[in-house]
Amino acid sequence: MKIAIIGTGNVGSALGGSFVRAGHDVTFAAQDTARTQDVAAGLGARTSNSPASATATADVIVLAVPYSAAADVADEIAAAAKGKVVIDATNPLKADYSGLETEGGPSGAERLALRLPGAHVVKAFNTLFASVQADPTAAGRTVDGFFAGDDAVAKATVAELARSIGLRPIDAGSLQGARQLEALAWLNISMQLRTNGAWNTSLVLVNAPDKAIAA
Repeated sequence: MKIAIIGTGNVGSALGGSFVRAGHDVTFAAQDTARTQDVAAGLGARTSNSPASATATADVIVLAVPYSAAADVADEIAAAAKGKVVIDATNPLKADYSGLETEGGPSGAERLALRLPGAHVVKAFNTLFASVQADPTAAGRTVDGFFAGDDAVAKATVAELARSIGLRPIDAGSLQGARQLEALAWLNISMQLRTNGAWNTSLVLVNAPDKAIAA
């Protein structure tokens, strides 16, 4: 697949490396041009001079920016993203890490979908820490990649992408299911903060329902 990754932080770099190793054609775009070039060169990926131009040539777009920047990025790529799969890998954390900004309301992914009319937004990869995204097999067993979305074809594409990097794709339902996925991510994040954890915890469903495991 031709994948545009918007963002070169821990998440963008980790996913980009895994996608490249799986044989996908990856292009990075981010504000810091020098860092974008360095990250791309180190991973064997391409660069683009703007999120919009990267989106225009991609099959799948991954938003891997801080949640506080996601709305602006969505507005920038909205025209080019129509008809394409947009993966929201962000988590709507409060600035002081005391919880989620979206608590009690629509998820961050649902809010982004409103800014991306015509695009097929899928929540995915947000429950995985960057250390796991960079090496999904590090735990010595297959871990779960949860995703949620409203378009069946887009979800199948994301499931294929997750499987290609060694994850077991788990369908969490419609895009409204992103609310649970963001809460699940916060559970994992808050546990690491509270215990000074190693940030390598992976989530696996034991005896997952067969119909939840993407074919």
